[in-house]
Amino acid sequence: MPANEGTRTYDAVIVGGGHNGLVAAAYLARAGRSVLVLERLDHTGGAAVSTRPFAGVDARLSRYSYLVSLLPRKIVRDLGLRFRVRGRTISSYTPTERGGRATGLLVGGGERRTREAFARLTGGEREYAAWQRFYGMTSRVAERVFPTLTEPLPGRDELRRRVDDETAWRALFEEPIGVAVEDHFSDDLVRGVVLTDALIGTFADAHDPSLAQNRCFLYHVIGGGTGAWDVPVGGMGALTDELAVAARAAGAVIATGHEALRVDTDGGTAEITYRTADGEGVAAARHVLVNASPQELAALMGEPSPEPAEGAQLKVNMLLTRLPRLRDDSVDPREAFAGTFHIAEGYRQLATAHAQAAAGQLPAAPPSEIYCHSLTDPGILGPDLARRGHQTLTLFGLHTPARLFAGDNDAVRDELLKSTLAQLDAHLAEPLADCLATDADGRPCIEAKTPLDLERDLRLPGGNIFHRALSWPYAQEGTGRWGVETGHPGVLLCGAGAVRGGGVSGVPGHNAAMAVLES
Repeated sequence: MPANEGTRTYDAVIVGGGHNGLVAAAYLARAGRSVLVLERLDHTGGAAVSTRPFAGVDARLSRYSYLVSLLPRKIVRDLGLRFRVRGRTISSYTPTERGGRATGLLVGGGERRTREAFARLTGGEREYAAWQRFYGMTSRVAERVFPTLTEPLPGRDELRRRVDDETAWRALFEEPIGVAVEDHFSDDLVRGVVLTDALIGTFADAHDPSLAQNRCFLYHVIGGGTGAWDVPVGGMGALTDELAVAARAAGAVIATGHEALRVDTDGGTAEITYRTADGEGVAAARHVLVNASPQELAALMGEPSPEPAEGAQLKVNMLLTRLPRLRDDSVDPREAFAGTFHIAEGYRQLATAHAQAAAGQLPAAPPSEIYCHSLTDPGILGPDLARRGHQTLTLFGLHTPARLFAGDNDAVRDELLKSTLAQLDAHLAEPLADCLATDADGRPCIEAKTPLDLERDLRLPGGNIFHRALSWPYAQEGTGRWGVETGHPGVLLCGAGAVRGGGVSGVPGHNAAMAVLES
């Protein structure tokens, strides 16, 4: 859409071509509405993209977001998306040392095998029985809560009735998750494995009175009604590429290289001023859907910006010539890295790392978790790399708030990456560096992104991957019917900062489209 084309009126203008904006565009266009998507970059996808980050290397990595759980199959079916995910046969592996011996906990590969792994680590049946009870509870909650994400927001009491389990409601919605973890489990390592789902991108302690960790935990265990986290076939970009195809096929106009600058609205119609390489233009719309952060929404409306929620993660992408051997030789690395490989994530280790980061110090033993996309989906590697046995590794570090990088982002990033990999090396029979592939310029194939890097690259305020603190999935004062409404009629927030946003879900995009169609 050239900038000199003049003002044209659409039923909906969507600011931002990330996955939620594309979901909204596809739904609205399929319903016969005229839709324009304005995307600042030269490509769509936002944080859900696949790229080749290493020069001259034919490996397409999910550079930012990397696993799928919260995307409802309903959206895939409704929009006719040719997009698949594959389950991981192994849920997790957590290495440790007990009695001077390298060992660990492998979860997955069947009920019998998991039970035996718990018994070997803990010396009995108690922890595995507790694991079954605890995740039986979360599975029942998932079955009841997940379907509500694409419905109008239920009230708190209504959701509580749907959960229909007062013990689960108290554990997940009312008391700090640390209480339930400590009540159910005795082993420090097992406790830590459970707690990690409460800390992904969320800087909080197990007993934080804000319950930010509970909200994070809830979204990590309800996906798909099961809590499973699956691998996107073709990488995360396969989803957003398919969404763009679906939106265009339905008639939506997607204009890349178009940066929205301002939204002016009288409550009935709105004008969106945008900038391109050729100058400025204006589009008019009955509805404006902002697929960006609450801070960006405020800037577009000329309003004071809300305080950003601080991001707290380290994202590392790697390409290896082979998977490293483990000190625990009872486990095949192809299984250990196929699921989530937990590093320095014992319960006490997580508490110590949080306390150190809260005091302004990098954690002495940075907690993180790793998985290997290419074991489940080798198609992301070029034929030559696959033939030679190369593998990808994705590492996600916890308890690294943005404030720690404010002085010298590059130097602190390097220091943190070094100490994080040292924690991994402690469980390997060979240094990870010996397994790293090199790019066309002879450099190791490894890149790390701090919260400040994500703020710069993706305009995530504070580098927060959820745009702001995650919300409870029920109505509260000011949340509106669908959780996407703003203080301006006809202007909706359809990004991760919407109620029930966060993660690669498409839920805010779906819900914003439903709000438009209802109106």
